[in-house]
Amino acid sequence: MDSFNVIISPKALSQLNDYIDYLQYTLLNDQAAHYVWQDALETKERLSRIADSLKFCTHPQLKKNGYRVIYFMRHRYLMLYRIERATVYVDAIYHQLQDYESTFADE
Repeated sequence: MDSFNVIISPKALSQLNDYIDYLQYTLLNDQAAHYVWQDALETKERLSRIADSLKFCTHPQLKKNGYRVIYFMRHRYLMLYRIERATVYVDAIYHQLQDYESTFADE
């Protein structure tokens, strides 16, 4: 496949915005917020090209539902996504230190 259409869910966008807001308004680091946002955009673009080449999650429930993970290139965040035909649905964005598999599976 040449490329996938990537759709970021409202929940995933809200999670990303929470991380950005924390950097910008709590840590008062506009530059870090900007770089994480740029990294998210670049990860989305990369995902459109390589989504079907990444491994499935190891958590049994997530694997059963077809979830995979892509890591940001320069920051410790990840996108949890699934593929349906030519569309990639990013359903959540987490920091790598979070137990994202259990958290997402329990929701």
